[in-house]
Amino acid sequence: MNCLKTHSIKRIAGCANEAICNFALTQSLENRSVAGLSMMVERNMLRKYLPWIGLAYMGVAWGLSFSLAKLATADGTTPLGIAFWQSLSAGLLLLVYVYLRRRRLSMAWPAIKLYIIVALLGTTIPSVCFYYAAAHVPAGVLAITVTLVPILTYGLALLMRSEIFSATRLTGIMLGTLSIFLLVVPENSLPESVSFIWVLVACFSSLCYAIENIYLAKRGINDIGAIRLACGTCLFSAFILAPVGFATENIFMLDITKGLVTSSIIALGVITATAYSAFVACIAVAGPLFASQVGYVVTLAGVFWGIAIFGENHSIWVWASLVTMLFGLVLVSPRRQHT
Repeated sequence: MNCLKTHSIKRIAGCANEAICNFALTQSLENRSVAGLSMMVERNMLRKYLPWIGLAYMGVAWGLSFSLAKLATADGTTPLGIAFWQSLSAGLLLLVYVYLRRRRLSMAWPAIKLYIIVALLGTTIPSVCFYYAAAHVPAGVLAITVTLVPILTYGLALLMRSEIFSATRLTGIMLGTLSIFLLVVPENSLPESVSFIWVLVACFSSLCYAIENIYLAKRGINDIGAIRLACGTCLFSAFILAPVGFATENIFMLDITKGLVTSSIIALGVITATAYSAFVACIAVAGPLFASQVGYVVTLAGVFWGIAIFGENHSIWVWASLVTMLFGLVLVSPRRQHT
């Protein structure tokens, strides 16, 4: 009898232990499910809001670069020297990022050839022209001229028959052209009578960027990657500018006593590296159509940074040019394909 009682007690204890284990296992699985669901929700939230945060940062940062360019050139600092330091600092920052991710910067001839071409079209020539213009043109006006890039890109692609004709997008090109006329033709549009020449110099920078876009779209960058291409481009731009700058005595050493100029140049390099990286990440997460909207934010931020920092007071023609350019950008931007 006692044996039976003992056996019953053991069975009851065993069942209780099994029940406890099953309960603990169930709770553990439930906790894991909740944790997994929580992580999924967090990822979806990040995927939803990070692109907008990135878009805002890119717009505000790139918009600030127009005012920083004016600050950097304010005391007669040479545009070629500014372009050199901007390229070098951005290139070194991106190089650190590349190696932290345990990647290597390709030094094969096809990659070097690509770095040189993109450096000339996308950094060296347009940056020097841009900084020359920055000394003479309000920051807000510079921001408007840069908005020409997608408009000119579509125009060149149309001429090369790599884009399909669209009456709507062609209207966008015409509005972009009209916006530049509104800047340079009216006598009282710009603060100085000679400024219109420098507006055209700034527009030439936009043309260089557009040619770069066409070249990269045709050539492709999958074999190198966007970040490594940006890194190589900035470093090779500095290599190209260095001998020219030293030969013409346009390269200068950064002087910490000139705090505003030096900090503006360093900030330009940081913006070049971080905003471009954010742009690439934005394309990866939200797609190129979403990322292309940064143009609107850059233009508006550039105009209002100029007002905030320099107290720029624009004529009615400049505001009309801004509105016309934004409408042109809306029309020329690619549309989402509906299926």
